[in-house]
Amino acid sequence: MEVTKKNFPQILEELENVIPASEFLAIDGEFTGLNKGEEVTAFDTPALYYEKLRKGSSEFLIVQFGLCAFLYDEKRKKFTHKAYNFYVFPKPPDQRGTEKCFKSQVSSIHFLVENGFDFNKLYRDGIPYLRQDEEKRLREKLEEKHKASSSAKNCSNGDANDVIPVPADKAEFIEDMCTRIKNFLSEEGKEELTLEGCNGFVRKLMYQEVSERFRGVRLETRKAAGGDRILVASRLGTNEEEQQRLKDLQLAEIQDLDSAVGFSHVIRMLSQSGKLLIGHNMLLDICLIINQFCTELPESYLEFKQIVSFLFPRLLDTKYMSFCEPFKSLVSSTVLGHLQKTLSEPPFESIKADPAEDGYGYSADSDKYHEAGYDAYVTGLCFLTMVQHLGLKLTSEKLLLSASPLLKPFFNRLYLMRVLDHPFISIDENEPELPRDHVFHVTFPKEWKTHDVIQLFSPFGRVFVSWLNDTSAYVSLENRDQAKLVLRTLTQSDTYRVIPYKRHQMLKQPSPPSKKQQTKPSMKRLRTEKDMVTGKGGIGTIPEEDEELEVPNQGVLWHELISKCFLQLFLILFLTLPCLIFGLTFLAIYQVMYTHIHFLSLGG
Repeated sequence: MEVTKKNFPQILEELENVIPASEFLAIDGEFTGLNKGEEVTAFDTPALYYEKLRKGSSEFLIVQFGLCAFLYDEKRKKFTHKAYNFYVFPKPPDQRGTEKCFKSQVSSIHFLVENGFDFNKLYRDGIPYLRQDEEKRLREKLEEKHKASSSAKNCSNGDANDVIPVPADKAEFIEDMCTRIKNFLSEEGKEELTLEGCNGFVRKLMYQEVSERFRGVRLETRKAAGGDRILVASRLGTNEEEQQRLKDLQLAEIQDLDSAVGFSHVIRMLSQSGKLLIGHNMLLDICLIINQFCTELPESYLEFKQIVSFLFPRLLDTKYMSFCEPFKSLVSSTVLGHLQKTLSEPPFESIKADPAEDGYGYSADSDKYHEAGYDAYVTGLCFLTMVQHLGLKLTSEKLLLSASPLLKPFFNRLYLMRVLDHPFISIDENEPELPRDHVFHVTFPKEWKTHDVIQLFSPFGRVFVSWLNDTSAYVSLENRDQAKLVLRTLTQSDTYRVIPYKRHQMLKQPSPPSKKQQTKPSMKRLRTEKDMVTGKGGIGTIPEEDEELEVPNQGVLWHELISKCFLQLFLILFLTLPCLIFGLTFLAIYQVMYTHIHFLSLGG
């Protein structure tokens, strides 16, 4: 079912029943871009991965949101589904305030076009939305407006001290409008008078002049068919009629604001339902859902996990699930289309979920990949097939439901693309400390290829190379025991530089000071920074002799060392020289006195 702003109110009302009745919900999004920032690497930590994703993707939009509700018939032991394909686009600015801006990537736009995406439908009929903080601000503003208008008795634009002189070039126009209003009041049967369009300043003058010259006249601004603003004059009714009209107007403004919240209502329904939410490689989906419809993505990784856990307490990523056993050894590719094909063949037995109603679903052979509703449907089918296989393998049950304890190991773990040794974010648990003492950061000439890096590390066995840019890469050893030997063997040279992974992460933390401000960092601070990166009790440590390599400028340090030595020598001389002189004087006096006493004792 395609959903635009034209049929969204009816679908929203329908979802109030469909979502609570579902066994689980599958989602998918199509975006205006994926990542404009720093690329992720094979050895990013989950926190660093999130930081890159937040900086590189938060300015893109979800423009199509797929939701597929899977319903289970207990009597028939059969699944059905209802799929929805929402076109989502922000509403142009009006009295609500600021205009929304977003970014797009050419590759992503071309990809959507090639897969049949209808941008005319998006821009013309896209469903608007507001974040909760935006909605709160606008509701407070609207309440203040209603309080002010309820206390006003007429359309007066201010007191006598606020009168604006009518400019000479506008006087004729104003007089003509006032004459037309006067004639309108003298006629019977005509309820309204539509005046010509004019700019904001002239409208303000008209409100002022009508208020001063006429009684029993209402002047209001409306939008014409083409979007221009026009003035409409009408007769005031009785006090009761005017009060009712004001109530109706205020109610219409509240309803208009509710309409502007739009698609955000769907996200709130999903959150409040507590239903299991299924996605495929869904981290970016979750990030953009939160940033676009809920609240701004926080800088703090821990705060992000808390927000996700609060909004969506039960998540399952089929990308992560297919990466784990018993599926990992049976699945050659986890791309959604390939995964569906693999799961439709032995040893798997695919489950069917027919549309619950005509026009509300897909068939497994529809082949509408990259349409958000269809991708959500396929994701749900893959989940059902894997769950069935898991049940038969572990319990001999043909079908497991979403509440089965066998699914617990897969809950709230979102897959991280390209990360080698810890490819998921754990939403409700702390990530383990990763033993990466076998990983090194290597810098080398631009001319080097992968073969050259492998050749450098060839004495230490097989390696994995993860390129960062044209002149650097991470290299991990298959034989971890060789890590210490690498540190003792591959020292810095004029051609390349090899440093441990943890030290490279440390050096990335603070911004390097300028040469004029560059001083030797204290070892206490360096160890503190290392603890912040590795944590206490981390597996693997940097050898003590390597800590000296963290000092960026050896020439500056030698200069400081020599200066400190001279200073200490000066202080020693300054403090000990008076004592030395006093001691020598005391010894001389003592020698003279001793000689004299000794002479007298001999009878001299």
